[in-house]
Amino acid sequence: MNTLSYKTQHTRLEDVKRKWYVIDAEAQVVGRMCSRIAHVLAGKHKVDYSTHVDVGDCVIVINAEKVRFTGKKMDDKVYLTYSGYPGGQKSATPKEVLAKHPTRVVEVAVRKMLPKSKLGDAMFGKLFVYAGSEHPHAAQKPEPYTI
Repeated sequence: MNTLSYKTQHTRLEDVKRKWYVIDAEAQVVGRMCSRIAHVLAGKHKVDYSTHVDVGDCVIVINAEKVRFTGKKMDDKVYLTYSGYPGGQKSATPKEVLAKHPTRVVEVAVRKMLPKSKLGDAMFGKLFVYAGSEHPHAAQKPEPYTI
């Protein structure tokens, strides 16, 4: 038996074919939607997935200001940031964040679901979040992605 014919084929960056997907976030639950987005950005939905290569697709999220939380998370959940200086800790609820920066809730949720490395940064770079229903990526011919 020739064992050389059973070599594992690893995906190379040159062989990656990226697709563009558009997701309508209106009335979607934040955590469930963002976990699917992180799955697509990492490329885990593809058969040629490799952990060491960015094989994921590009994702456009529209209507990010109309996402919803289950239960009382809109008032009880707290986002904490810390500048590193004494007294530099800030907190905000999702209601406050959505009022000030409508896209940030989705961006933060997806970012925390991706790897904390250079590869994760490259994956996050393929996410485009918009508050309204319009986006400037019509030339890429994005396909609708249902969750």
